[in-house]
Amino acid sequence: MSKTSVLPATIAAAFLLSALYMGATAAGQGRGQAAALPDGPGREVIQAQCTKCHALGLIANSGGYSRQEWKELFGTMVALPPEQENAAADYLAKSFPEQPRPKPVLIAGPVRVSIKEWSVPTLGSRPHDPEPGPDGSIWWTGMFANVIGRFNPKTNEFKEYPLKTPGSGPHGLELDRDGQLWFTANSKGYIGKLDPKTGNVTEYQLPEGVRDPHTPLFAPDGMLFFTAQNSNIVGRLNPKTGEIKVVKTPTERANPYGMVMTSKAVPFVCDFGTNKIIRIDPATLAIKEFELPNADSRPRRIAIGPDDIIWYADYSRGYLGRLDATTGKVREWRSPSGPTSQPYGITYLAGAIWYVESAIKPNVLVRFDIKDEKFQTWIIPGGGGVVRNIKATDDGKIVMAESGVNKIALVEPGS
Repeated sequence: MSKTSVLPATIAAAFLLSALYMGATAAGQGRGQAAALPDGPGREVIQAQCTKCHALGLIANSGGYSRQEWKELFGTMVALPPEQENAAADYLAKSFPEQPRPKPVLIAGPVRVSIKEWSVPTLGSRPHDPEPGPDGSIWWTGMFANVIGRFNPKTNEFKEYPLKTPGSGPHGLELDRDGQLWFTANSKGYIGKLDPKTGNVTEYQLPEGVRDPHTPLFAPDGMLFFTAQNSNIVGRLNPKTGEIKVVKTPTERANPYGMVMTSKAVPFVCDFGTNKIIRIDPATLAIKEFELPNADSRPRRIAIGPDDIIWYADYSRGYLGRLDATTGKVREWRSPSGPTSQPYGITYLAGAIWYVESAIKPNVLVRFDIKDEKFQTWIIPGGGGVVRNIKATDDGKIVMAESGVNKIALVEPGS
């Protein structure tokens, strides 16, 4: 069901889900007991249920929540009998109470938005990346549910496509010209192609040693470029032949992450492990690095405008940045909610940069008018739950995946 009002109890586990991606998980998709839990009634419920999908360290490092917020949070992941549900909520609220977090800074402006949200069918799915379909549909990767999902906002119909390899951890998502869905299998080291007409999945195994495939992106000639974050690798897959070529990034532990494509079909990637953005030669895969002026910068996602200017979400410092790759000039603006707001998912739409402050409770949608250099902000009604990626649609909207609250969303701007 679509929801557009603020639901205070449905607040995102921003730090919990951020820790998941930053290495707090055990092998596979984060299963295991990497951290010990304090004693107390309800502890056995948490140990039995939560370790089915993620490491216990995520709870310990979550930053804490109120009883109702804990209840709402794990309610998006698993359905428990009332007795277990209450025991789990009591235990979590007592053992991991809410800690101070940055507050949202709301800035009024000329643009109005409608934010519609829908819960995806499978509990604990953890929608990671969205992808807009040409027919107005919203696709997403269900990372923990091992599915690719589709939602039709016109009919309110959901459909989920299971992947054939268990525990694949579908992550990034791209549609090709023929309507096939390409995804990165983050946990199993392959790139997959889903045919939505048949449900058939084709797997392209990455070369030995290449793990953690992250962001896929098509070039105009049909070549699929991708990043493999923890392997420190960028690569290219030829869908016609299945040939895969990869290269290491020049800087060790650079963690190549988000990617965009210029109007001349040149890929740019942000290195989340360092303060660099790289340009990839589409033919040779040769890499040129652009170092950002602040050594503490950690760009996590990037966007690009029609003028080929690169915009980056500086996750570590709470800034929006602009890189002119022709001149190397960099400009930055402090994000409205401050240095610990953790800007994340970002896109360009109609003369503005849109992004999400993912550490704010609830997450905040930010619009930056490029011409006027002014910010405008909105609270994400369902909380956001760490909005990791957002994408603009051809008809002027934005699709989002809200990982921690198990939702997908559609943003419709208006004047």
